[in-house]
Amino acid sequence: MPPPIEFELRRRTLLAGTAAVAAASVARLAQAQEASVSVASAQQQSDIALTVNGAQHRITVDNRTTLLDVLREDLRLTGTKKGCDHGQCGACTCSVNGERINSCLSLAVLHDGDEVTTIEGRGAPGQLDPMQAAFVSHDAFQCGYCTPGQIQSAHAVIEEIRAGIPSHVTGDLTAAIELTEAEIRERMSGNICRCGAYSNILAAITEVAEDQA
Repeated sequence: MPPPIEFELRRRTLLAGTAAVAAASVARLAQAQEASVSVASAQQQSDIALTVNGAQHRITVDNRTTLLDVLREDLRLTGTKKGCDHGQCGACTCSVNGERINSCLSLAVLHDGDEVTTIEGRGAPGQLDPMQAAFVSHDAFQCGYCTPGQIQSAHAVIEEIRAGIPSHVTGDLTAAIELTEAEIRERMSGNICRCGAYSNILAAITEVAEDQA
């Protein structure tokens, strides 16, 4: 029978052993947390397809990412502006499948397969869209920050009236809706111009609507 092991506990030995155990525990905890974060991150992402201004894109997005941030940060289409980020100023307005939306309030994953039109898809320098040209000729912008959203909504206003979609100020719901100043102002009320170019914006929209009549 072997002789019993003589073990003498010393303070230095105790401290070294305790530190080693603690270090190993921290390392295991860190690995577990890293694995957990990795799994959670994978679960929070989605692959989506978007057609933006006629170009097709397949991107992986965090499920919490707004359409506005995908347009600006992932696709580098910075014409669509981030203003209030609460859907109150209209600077982020863009067209999805032919209808205007506040892109700051809409998650990108909800638009898998959708067609998006931003201000970059409306025209180009030297080849302006009629609404863009009207905004220039009527001096309908000052700082210009709200202008992309204003132009997107201006297109939608004319299309909504022609489609017979009533607004809050539409009087007779059984008659054809007339493109009046009151109708335009009401339908553009979701777009804020802090410079106060409203009268010029109204003139630009009216001109385009009359030209297209």
